Amino acid sequence: MSSRRTTAITGTLVTASFSAVMILSGTAGAEDQGPGSSKGGKVVDKAPTGVRFTTLLPEKISVDNGSKETDITATVKNEGTKESGKIRLLVVGFDGLTVKNVQGCSPIDEKNLPEGSNSGYACSIDNLAAGRSKSYAVDATFDLGKTGKICLPVQTSDGKKTFWQQGPVPFGTTNPSPNAPATPLLLGTDNKPVAPGSDELPKTGPGVAPLGAAGAALMAAGAAGVWWSRRRPGPRTN
Repeated sequence: MSSRRTTAITGTLVTASFSAVMILSGTAGAEDQGPGSSKGGKVVDKAPTGVRFTTLLPEKISVDNGSKETDITATVKNEGTKESGKIRLLVVGFDGLTVKNVQGCSPIDEKNLPEGSNSGYACSIDNLAAGRSKSYAVDATFDLGKTGKICLPVQTSDGKKTFWQQGPVPFGTTNPSPNAPATPLLLGTDNKPVAPGSDELPKTGPGVAPLGAAGAALMAAGAAGVWWSRRRPGPRTN
């Protein structure tokens, strides 16, 4: 084989390899939900001494424009110095965001859902050691013709106390993509639907919706024990 032909083939292989890297990188980026955020969260009831909870939601998600399906990662973390004991994490959907499944968790009966919500799952945790976290894969749908919010309360195992609650916090679009296969949504951005009958996708308002803007406050909900505190966020205590 001549050196010229060898050089040409080598150049082709290098180009192909570079293209493959670009394709793989693009695919990974499309699935990346970005860093986790506790935006919209606050302390409700005082946690046991040495225990401090927080939750995290992705900064961005992507909604399939055809199926309306989306994947969300919900994380609960013990930032304290002592183990938590038995607790539970709730994943609750509002408005256009409907929680279809949370891996390893149980659905909340419709009669026990908080007022204003459309779906929810309860995740039981036997113990969360100091500095440790636990993440759950959430399958959901998002109707882009509506607003959509999610709520993550962290409670005692019997639901009588809520130590921490993130949300209801909205997801919304800042880049309408009617001809694209998916629409990106950002955490803390209120999705503003267009007028009925329009072919356009919802537009996004500039501000972050207040914590109480769920259409209705989270109320006591029977055995589920989901509730929303109207109190202003208090300082975290160990």
